Amino acid sequence: MDQDIVNVGSVSGKIEAEIVRGLLESRGIQVWLVHEAAATIYGLGVGPLAQVDLMVRADQAKQAADVIENYRTGITSEDD
Repeated sequence: MDQDIVNVGSVSGKIEAEIVRGLLESRGIQVWLVHEAAATIYGLGVGPLAQVDLMVRADQAKQAADVIENYRTGITSEDD
């Protein structure tokens, strides 16, 4: 079965990306992190090269976008 993978947002570094990945995966959303190799090679934690794109299956994009929006506004539980 072919699934389209879409970008649902970006975060400012690998640490934040892992936090968001944990939130998404805790809600059953499969996520892939895509980043510039230069950020890893040079140990960059901020700036445009440190940006990490959050990729999910297209059929989970709306749910993932909602989770990311809640994260950015400080809501960490769907019950809130």
